[in-house]
Amino acid sequence: MAEVTIRDLRKSYGGLEVLHGVNIAIADGQFVVLVGPSGCGKSTLLRMLAGLESITSGTIQIGERVVNNLAPSDRDIAMVFQNYALYPHKTVAANMGFPLKMRGMAKAEIAERVSRAADILGLKPYLDRYPRALSGGQRQRVAMGRAIVRDPQVFLFDEPLSNLDAKLRVQMRTEIRELHQRLKTTTVYVTHDQIEAMTMADRIVVMRDGHIAQQGAPLELYDRPANTFVAGFIGSPSMNLLPGVVASGGGAVDIEGATIAVPARSGIEPGRKVIVGIRPEHLEIAPSGLTADVVVIEPTGSETHVVLRLGSRELTAVFRERHAFRPGDKVTLAPDPALIHLFDEATGERIG
Repeated sequence: MAEVTIRDLRKSYGGLEVLHGVNIAIADGQFVVLVGPSGCGKSTLLRMLAGLESITSGTIQIGERVVNNLAPSDRDIAMVFQNYALYPHKTVAANMGFPLKMRGMAKAEIAERVSRAADILGLKPYLDRYPRALSGGQRQRVAMGRAIVRDPQVFLFDEPLSNLDAKLRVQMRTEIRELHQRLKTTTVYVTHDQIEAMTMADRIVVMRDGHIAQQGAPLELYDRPANTFVAGFIGSPSMNLLPGVVASGGGAVDIEGATIAVPARSGIEPGRKVIVGIRPEHLEIAPSGLTADVVVIEPTGSETHVVLRLGSRELTAVFRERHAFRPGDKVTLAPDPALIHLFDEATGERIG
C-alpha cells in the first residue's frame, strides 16, 4: 500500500490541453473515486497514473517514488478495465495467474496466490472454466482476481461496472467495497455514475473539463456543493437549480413570482441575482411557497418522484409519503430554509 500524490498534472495533445494542473493527494489505503461526465479527463488521468499515457508536465508519486518515467510494469499498480481484458483461450486460473507467470514466479506460489484470490472472490468453482462460460459479473471478478494476485501498492479501476446490468452493478459495488475493506489497498476508481461515487468512495474528486470542480467526502459534496456544477451532478434526482433574486432584507428570495425564506447571509445585497439550489427530498407540501403544476408522477415503491412545472422551469420533488397526485394538479411546495443552497448567478460559485 502507498500514498499517491498528483501535483500540477497537465496533459496536452498538440496545442490542446485536456488536463489543467490537477492536484490530488490520496492517503494510504484510501478509496478515491474520480467522477464526472464524458470528456472531463478522469480516464486520461487514470491512464497517466497507470503509465499508459505520457505526462506533459507535473508529477505523479506513488509511495516514495516519482513514477513519471517508469513503465506500467514498474509502478507496482494493478488495473481493472471496463472490458475485463481476459484471454479467451485461457482458463480462469490461467488468466488470474498470468501476470505472475510473466514475472517468472514459481508455479507453486502462483497456484497459492490464485487460490487465495479465488477464495476472496468466490471463484473456486470456476477456476477450470473459460471466460466464455462465465457471466459478466464472474468475468469482472476474474479481472479483479488477476489484479489481487499481484499484491500491488495501488488498484486502478476504469469504469469496471459499466457493462453490467443494473442489479449486478449494485451487487458488484458492494463486493468491490468489501474487497477494499478487506485488503485496505489504496484504490483509484473512475466512473461517470455519481451513485457509484457516493456509495463507494472515502473521497470523491469531481472533474469538469480537465479541472477539479470539488473534492471531499461524499456527504460533504452532497451537503455543501462548491458550485452549481457539483450541485447538479451529485445527487439523484439532481438538485433543483432555480434562478432568483434576493428580496429586500436578504432573508428571502423571489423565484418565478413567489417568495421563499432563506437563511440570511451577510454581504448578500437585495436585488442580487442568484441560483437557488433545493434538493428534491427537501421540498414539502406547504400553505405558501412555490406553486407548481404536476407534470409526471413516478412511483418507485419506497418513494414517489414528482416532476412539476414552475413558470418556465421544471423542478422535481421526492416524497416518502404517498400522495394522490394527478397530472395538472397544482401543488404548493416549500423547502426548509436551512437546507437551501445559494450560488452566484454569474460564476456559479457557492455563496456563504
